[in-house]
Amino acid sequence: MRSDAKTFEEYLDSLPNERRQAIEQVREVISRNLPEGYEEAMDWGMIAYRVPLETHTNTYNKRPLMYAALASHKNHMAVYLTSDWSAPGETDRFREAYLATGKKLDMGKSCVRFTHLDDLPSTSLERPSLHRGRRLHRRRRSGPLKR
Repeated sequence: MRSDAKTFEEYLDSLPNERRQAIEQVREVISRNLPEGYEEAMDWGMIAYRVPLETHTNTYNKRPLMYAALASHKNHMAVYLTSDWSAPGETDRFREAYLATGKKLDMGKSCVRFTHLDDLPSTSLERPSLHRGRRLHRRRRSGPLKR
């Protein structure tokens, strides 16, 4: 369910109480672990964490590069970790670390879906691979993204 909210407050206010609380808590964990130089913004109909265009101007779609995102959909909530899904081996490392917590993993092509906050181990968002974006940020500053 794509949101037309323009602000974080508008987005959070549109959610049912339980979902709002879950999204706020996951947002806090992501914000606390967000590498320096990235920004939080309402984009793609969700709360997005991205590389600003001022930092990396040469993108394939002329939009900021998404690093991670957080959304509430009709039947679930989701954390999009595009930084993990874009690097060889990172998805497997993420999957192993997540399953080691004993939680059930509901993983899509670029997201982890959850219906309740208890379904999502916060340690999966605090691990070192989330900080991998610092290296990506420095590498991508100087030129176009290699595909």
